[in-house]
Amino acid sequence: MSIGYARIRLDGLAPPQVEASPEARIGLTVQEAKKLLRVAQLEAVKSRLREMEKSWISYSEFVRICGEGCLNPDEGRSVAKMLDESGTVIVLGNAVFLKPELVAKALQELIPAPEANPNDPRRRELEELEKKKAQIDAKADLLVRRELWGGLAYLLIQTAGFMRLTFWELSWDVMEPICFYVTSVYFMAGYAFFLRTSKEPSFEGFFQSRFSSKQKRLMKLENFDIGRYNELRKAFQPHSPKPPLPSISSFSFDNLEKVHLGVINH
Repeated sequence: MSIGYARIRLDGLAPPQVEASPEARIGLTVQEAKKLLRVAQLEAVKSRLREMEKSWISYSEFVRICGEGCLNPDEGRSVAKMLDESGTVIVLGNAVFLKPELVAKALQELIPAPEANPNDPRRRELEELEKKKAQIDAKADLLVRRELWGGLAYLLIQTAGFMRLTFWELSWDVMEPICFYVTSVYFMAGYAFFLRTSKEPSFEGFFQSRFSSKQKRLMKLENFDIGRYNELRKAFQPHSPKPPLPSISSFSFDNLEKVHLGVINH
């Protein structure tokens, strides 16, 4: 009997493998996992609040919404406190303002801005720029109105020509498809105008588009520094609202000096 068979073979034995915990595999501790979970809950609550159309809600409703975004509804008050301290919302008594930027803007309008020095030479520069811009706007309005009157004359001549062709030269059977295609061309022109300017294809939209184009061209010819004008206007009139684009009825040939000035953004 060979002595080799009496030996105990230990080379096939190995210690049991210990399965690592999920936290060890991803390298996160329990505290870090809780922190990530809290961040996810806060982002879910923020997303829910941004989707709301209201500018403010009651505090009880706010706590309820915060609790819905948590695994434990009792954590709603702690989440609400965190959102308040981070500035995401503003809690004033029983009211919760969901848009802090609107509150800040309202406070800025209520707090009077420090008056600028009346002897500041920049004020005189702003007045000169406003006078020059008023002249540019009046000239742009005159050019656009000439285009509008020219368009009216063209339509009158076209209508008279179609009437002549329909009742004297040709017949309605011939002119009907012609009128249809002319109308289709006008429709496509209006659609192209909307694609180019993102404005409603109306007389008002056409007037504003042409006025803005003429205004920019005249400012370039007159070397008008619109950037400097906006800078001075912001310095001396910080809370004044941005003037809207002029309408077709806001100008008058009899009183062109009363021009509502609009600011062009570049």
